[in-house]
Amino acid sequence: MLQCATMEHASSTPSAGAGSPVDNRVASADTRATATTGSAASPRVALVTGAGKRLGRAIALALAQDGWDIGVHCRDSVAEAEQTVEEIRAQGRRAVVLQADLDDASQCQTLVPRLADALGPVSGLVNSASRFEYDDIRSFTPESLQQHLVPNLMAPLLLAQALASQLPAAPVQGVIVNLLDQKLFNLNPDFLSYTLSKAALSAATTMLAQALAPRIRVVGVAPGLTLPSYLQDDAAFAHAHRTLSPLGASSTAQDVADTVIFAMKTRSITGTTLLVDGGQHLLGLPRDASLMDGTPPTGR
Repeated sequence: MLQCATMEHASSTPSAGAGSPVDNRVASADTRATATTGSAASPRVALVTGAGKRLGRAIALALAQDGWDIGVHCRDSVAEAEQTVEEIRAQGRRAVVLQADLDDASQCQTLVPRLADALGPVSGLVNSASRFEYDDIRSFTPESLQQHLVPNLMAPLLLAQALASQLPAAPVQGVIVNLLDQKLFNLNPDFLSYTLSKAALSAATTMLAQALAPRIRVVGVAPGLTLPSYLQDDAAFAHAHRTLSPLGASSTAQDVADTVIFAMKTRSITGTTLLVDGGQHLLGLPRDASLMDGTPPTGR
């Protein structure tokens, strides 16, 4: 299970904020001034969704260290996103906050153009933001599936479409990284709507790689238990992280960020998924890791 998915879209009212005015911090005087400085040599610009906190933040900071200028997307975590931007700028890279609700198609469609206006053409996209709420076949509703499919599938597709439409001319090659979940290789009945939405995004990763080649590569990265979920306290997470993995530890946020950088750098990788989970997908767990006591089951 991807416990590192940012919770930018998890709330008791998932559509809260939909239709609200898009944040204009990207157009502020301070942002504009920062966007016009820096190296004149073809800067690499990437959008990272859900980058205000948790895994998205780790990825944004790692990409900045690797030489990317970053659009730091958030929905509600504006203060955290601004802190991420400040840390990126402290590394000598350019960065802007882009507030948008990924439940709103029109706001999704403006994200890449807004970033391009601020920092220049966008060649990288990391779809990290994700809704992650519990349901199973007993509690499943059509609404729960829809509420996961919109931010976890529709939004990445719209962002990929927008990236392709403004990609600079060759030899620039674009790259999209979709954050998936080791759970797709180790299915269990928990988090039904979430898992189905990530399975759809996994299929989309393959289809987009086919459709957008050779100009854009598309790669999946599937972490294991990486950060505590809302169902775990720190002690339960630490125990599960240590015991529910053949290697004695599942992934860390830095492991996942390093893998994203590898995927974005390696020009021969597309249409595949890189598992970063300490081998968690090999265990065949009967329940989601966040719902287990940390004792590996004896079999499927």
